[in-house]
This record gives sequence, structure tokens and C-alpha cells, in this order.
Amino acid sequence: MFSEFLQFLFTGVTIGATYALIALGFTLIYNASHVINFAQGEFLMIGGMATVSFMALGLPMPLAITLAVLLSGLMGVLLQRFAIAPAKKADVVTLIIITIGASIFIRGLAQLLWGKQYHVVPNFSSDEPIRILGAVMNTQSLWVLGIGTVVVVALVLFFTRTMIGKAILATSMNKQASRLVGIKTQFVLMLAFLVSALLGGIAGVVVAPITFTSYDIGIMLGLKGFVAAAIGGLGSGVGAVVGGLCLGIVEAMAAGYLSSDYKDAVAFSMILLVLFFMPRGLFGAKVVERV
Repeated sequence: MFSEFLQFLFTGVTIGATYALIALGFTLIYNASHVINFAQGEFLMIGGMATVSFMALGLPMPLAITLAVLLSGLMGVLLQRFAIAPAKKADVVTLIIITIGASIFIRGLAQLLWGKQYHVVPNFSSDEPIRILGAVMNTQSLWVLGIGTVVVVALVLFFTRTMIGKAILATSMNKQASRLVGIKTQFVLMLAFLVSALLGGIAGVVVAPITFTSYDIGIMLGLKGFVAAAIGGLGSGVGAVVGGLCLGIVEAMAAGYLSSDYKDAVAFSMILLVLFFMPRGLFGAKVVERV
């Protein structure tokens, strides 16, 4: 019984770490522009599918992964430059609709380029599973957790120790004041989309050996990343990580002890419960209005 619980826990933490990476991408763009980027899942899809293509060309896996993540980053920059920037005077709802349209457009291109088949990415290391107290863990799960941890630490250092990171934080707090002190807010927004897309690409690459990958894999994973960000509190980096892990664990437990048919329903029920009792999420900032 304990080994069964441990098995579900390992699965939940692994997929939760992926949700956390996606949620961090949502959080970055939301902080910089207050826009929810619903094309975030497509960056994840590009990471996995491009890795498959580059490896099919004969490139070694490390190089294929690097190029795939960079391609995801390039797509993020293109999205900001040619879809978001021209509509900078538009309201937030319009910008969100633009990201939904971009998501559909990218997914359509991916279907034309890669087809509808599922593709397999090999494990980064041994295919031999690790056995812990009767539970079995895929070695790729360790890569997901390890890379996720490194990315979170790197983001913390980026935002606290670099001028660019501090500029993004300043823009998220007060865009007008940032302009007055010389920060180029449109450039900062482009950087936010770049980093967000890189995070999506990394998530897509590390999870591909576990879930497989296809042109439409970004739809559900992107939505669940948004759910994780909302549960933790949109705009909170800590909330994105905690929300992702909580969502992954609850989803795995529901699939294991109830039925895998309820897995997605449980995930979206969580956001309703959390937002009903805590409208700004677990770590959302309180809003104070002066009158």
C-alpha cells in the first residue's frame, strides 16, 4: 500500500515539476505586461517536436536539445515582435485573444510540418528504472526534477543579481516609472517572452521522453500550466512552483486512487476551489486601493 502511494507521489512530483516550469512562463509574461499568454503550451510543443526533427537529421541529442530550446525562444520573440508589439495600445483582453490566435496558428503550422503522429524522444540516460521501497521511478523523472530545480535557481539569480532581471521586475511593478528612469519597456517585454518561451521549450524537451510528443500536446499541458499559475497566484514565482507541484500530486493521486478518467476534471476543479476561497491564489499579492 505504501509502495503504491509512493509510486503515485513520484509520478505527481515529476509531472508537477513540468507544470511548474510552464506556470513560471505564464508568470513572467503576466508580470511584465499583465497579459496571459495562451501560446505558452505551443513553446513546449516546439521544444519536444524540434528535438525529434533535429535528432532525425543526425545531430547528437545535446545539440538537438539546445537548438530546439533556442527555436522555442525565437518563436517567443517573434510572437512578441509581430503580434503583441503592434497591438501595444490595445487592452489586455485583446492581447489575450491575440495569444490564443497565435497558439492556433502555431499549432496549425506544426501539424503541417510534423503531422499528427506521436513521436518518441529517448531518455536522457539509462532506460533502466530506479526502484525505491517497492515503487518504480523512470530515470527521466530525475532529469525533470533536476533541470527544474536548476532553472528555478537560475531564475532567482537572474532576477536578483542582474540588471536585466531587475529591469523586468521594475517594469512589472510600474511601467510608467520604469520608462521615466530610462528602461525600454518594449525591449523588457520582448525579453520576458524570450525567457518564457525558453522555459516552455525546456519543459517540452525534458517531459517528451515520458509523455511522448505531438503537434497538439501543448493544448492540455499549457492549460494545466495556467491552472498551476492561477492556483499559486498569478505573478508569484513561488506560487507557480508550489501550484505546479500541488496540481501534479493531486492529479496523480486522483488518477491512481479514483480513475484516470477523472484526472483532468480534478485539475480544473482545484482552480475553482482555490479561487473560490482565495481569489488571488495561494501566494497572490493583496491589492490596496486608495480613495
